[in-house]
Formats: sequence, C-alpha cells, structure tokens
Amino acid sequence: MRTTKGSARRQSKKRLFKRAKGFRGGRGKLTRSVKETLLRAGVYAFRDRRVRKRDFRRLWIVRINAAVRQHGIRYSQFIYGLNKAGIQLDRKMLSEMAIHDKAGFKEVCDKVKEVLAA
Repeated sequence: MRTTKGSARRQSKKRLFKRAKGFRGGRGKLTRSVKETLLRAGVYAFRDRRVRKRDFRRLWIVRINAAVRQHGIRYSQFIYGLNKAGIQLDRKMLSEMAIHDKAGFKEVCDKVKEVLAA
C-alpha cells in the first residue's frame, strides 16, 4: 500500500496558509507560491526590523534639529554641548521633550548654550 503523509501534510499546509493569510491570489492559495512568498516575507521582515530603527533615529534627529533651531543652536552644536555638559539623554527622549515638555527642553538648551559659551 502506498503511504501518504496524511494528517502531517494537512497540518503543515494549514500552518503555511495560516501564516499567508491576507496574501492576494495564488500567493495565498497555492502551496508552492505560499512557500516562496513566506520565504521572501521573512527576509523583508528581518531586514526591516533593522531599517525601522534607522528610520526612527532619523525622525528623532529631524525633530530635535527643528526644536533646537528655535532656540538659536544647530543640531551638531547641540549634541556636542550635551556631551560636553555630561547630559545623558538619548535622542528619543530629547525628541519627546521637544514635543511634549517645551519648558524642560528649553532648560536643556540653555544649559548647552552655557557650556558652549564657556
């Protein structure tokens, strides 16, 4: 008697199709296409987890630069002054401060200006 994989095959296909939910056309219905598509999707997911970190850092820098220029400093000078003053705030926190806590951000800018003037 010829053996087939039976329930094991059904389970593995079910697992694949569950992961391919929402894919259009054959990419979500045909086993071979689903496998290829999932492989490519995994590669994109791996790559873009790193790209997301870069994108957020760029966004924070743009926000800080805009906020800092309102206080009459350039971004590069501001970061140099932060390091010189020993202020240990990362770009994410500085960006949030620039948006939500303008008074606190102004204090940081003033401190940086003092350090740069000295």
